[in-house]
Amino acid sequence: MSEQTYVGGELALFAHAHRWKAYWISRLRPFLGGAVLEVGAGIGSNTLLLRLGNERRWVCLEPDAQLAAQLKQRIAETPACRNSEVHIGTLESLASTEVFDTILYIDVLEHIEDDCGELRRAARHLAPGGRLVVLSPAHGWLFSPFDKSIGHFRRYTAKMLASLTPPELCLARAFYLDSVGLLASAANRLLLRQSLPTLKQIQVWDRFMIPCSRILDPLTGHRLGKTVVGVWERPHLQKTEA
Repeated sequence: MSEQTYVGGELALFAHAHRWKAYWISRLRPFLGGAVLEVGAGIGSNTLLLRLGNERRWVCLEPDAQLAAQLKQRIAETPACRNSEVHIGTLESLASTEVFDTILYIDVLEHIEDDCGELRRAARHLAPGGRLVVLSPAHGWLFSPFDKSIGHFRRYTAKMLASLTPPELCLARAFYLDSVGLLASAANRLLLRQSLPTLKQIQVWDRFMIPCSRILDPLTGHRLGKTVVGVWERPHLQKTEA
């Protein structure tokens, strides 16, 4: 199906996590460039922050028509993003000739049941020398009612991401972010068991824990965190499959 309805209520809530977004964006931005495909762009909260305006092309792929409509409106109101394209659908709805230098999955892959097949399809749209970037919630033992309520199939480890590597790509990096937030997630999993955090909890995490994580994460070698990032590259010598 090219159109799907999104199940979850966290998009607007986590839009308030300004420090967290600034943190992971600073870690991912070196991998972005050229023609960019953002899979599962949602309401555009990440798009508006990620875009610098100097990308050759930026395509937002969103299977939920209602979210895509909100995304189009927000893009129209943001000068740096006005040349962004919004496509309603999934990778299967893209023409086989569509090729990108960067393909992004920001808190999206965990919503896709066939994650291995999804990354294989993404690899077919990646240009030689291009990068596939995935940011997802980490550690299956943290899977909580919150994950289930917003349609997550799983949480990942770096080893799990490595196991999903498409044949034509190589895993360049896998690392964790937000080591302090890992403790908060563990508390929610073991004690609170909430299906959705409150706005106040999001604000406390964002205001106090994220600055601490930015200091602590490098000291741990980015081996701990509640979020995991995987970056794959397509070698220059390989040809893009049709």
